[in-house]
Amino acid sequence: MNLSLEAHQITFRYAQENVLEGLSLEINQGDFVSIIGPNGSGKSTLLKNITAEFSPQEGVVLLENQDIFKIKKKNLARKMAVVPQETAAEFSFSVWETVLMGRMPHQKRFQTDSEQDLAITRRAMELSNVWHLKDRLITELSGGEKQRVIVARALAQEPQILLLDEPTSHLDLQHQLELLELLQSLNQTKGLTVIAVLHDLNLAAQFSQKIILLNKGRIVAYGDPAEVLTSKNILESYHIEVAIAANEITGRFNIIPLSKHKGKNKKARNFKIHLLCGGGSGVYLMEQLHQAGYSVSCGVLNIGDSDWKKAKELQLEVAEEAPFAPIGPAALQVNADLIQKADVIIVLPVPFGTGNLANLQQTAEALRIYGKRVLIVAPSQAGQYDFTGGEAEKLLAQMAAQGALCLPSPQEILESIGDE
Repeated sequence: MNLSLEAHQITFRYAQENVLEGLSLEINQGDFVSIIGPNGSGKSTLLKNITAEFSPQEGVVLLENQDIFKIKKKNLARKMAVVPQETAAEFSFSVWETVLMGRMPHQKRFQTDSEQDLAITRRAMELSNVWHLKDRLITELSGGEKQRVIVARALAQEPQILLLDEPTSHLDLQHQLELLELLQSLNQTKGLTVIAVLHDLNLAAQFSQKIILLNKGRIVAYGDPAEVLTSKNILESYHIEVAIAANEITGRFNIIPLSKHKGKNKKARNFKIHLLCGGGSGVYLMEQLHQAGYSVSCGVLNIGDSDWKKAKELQLEVAEEAPFAPIGPAALQVNADLIQKADVIIVLPVPFGTGNLANLQQTAEALRIYGKRVLIVAPSQAGQYDFTGGEAEKLLAQMAAQGALCLPSPQEILESIGDE
């Protein structure tokens, strides 16, 4: 049976203040879902509502189509385990005894611990990297060590759903990654459903299958990380500008904080900028220029390229060509039109081959014939991105000789544009 967890029109309030308002969601068996949002958005409250710790004033939470408050606590604990944000250790139990408590939902009253209980407990401790602490008292542990012990106790329950409230908050970077990699492994190999409140958006982006973005007690977005963690959603929820760049190592993306939102630059509204980019080289400038209020266009980009994806996300004008295809006449005409409209053309470090050299040729022509202003981000080494037998390098040198401004970084390009 698909062990789905559903919330229907949940409203929860403290006193007269709504913390969750009409919130609905569905989490299916085998999902890895992160809950994110600014402080006070209702993340922990949502977790407590779907684990039956809090009872909503309105709405219902269903586990396998059954009201979660009508399920016996012991039966619920066999299916669902919770790692809370804070765990008070008031009694001096050993780490071993603490983790062994996770087996209680599977035992009858007065039943002694079986060999299976002991084996499962040890395995949970080894997975959570706390076996070496087994004889220590829980009251003597650091916050990070204690957190890993509580995770081990939850795993000892052998739940089908594991819910964690800010599980990385007390952990150093090494143990953050260890924990999330463990959860990901259990999710992928054992079908464990993981629901975690996370503060770090990059960790959420890296490990989640789905993300719930909360703000002011409502779901802003719920879905694939790339759909939820957009610069627009983050700006509206966190009031911070970010750049989103592809991560070639993980195959996902990185979220780079830039600055607090200060509103659009009124002078920028009628200033048009055309980017000659590709392969992710334009993501940073697209984000910055778009958020500053400039009219930005790009081209020619192959469909599916990371810069093409970012341009589409920001709804920029793009001259586009089919994936992996050389630039054809139709795309060149669109690009020429965008160049003609532009006040500034920015050439970013892009590998130039015979397929995309026409981009550079059009830019050189716009500078030579029409006097268009051209800014070039110079590569760190001459010829570094030239795969045309020197033709691209020759065009760049010609443009520099004809007045194109060469700058070492996108940041200095931004400063130069700000002085326009």
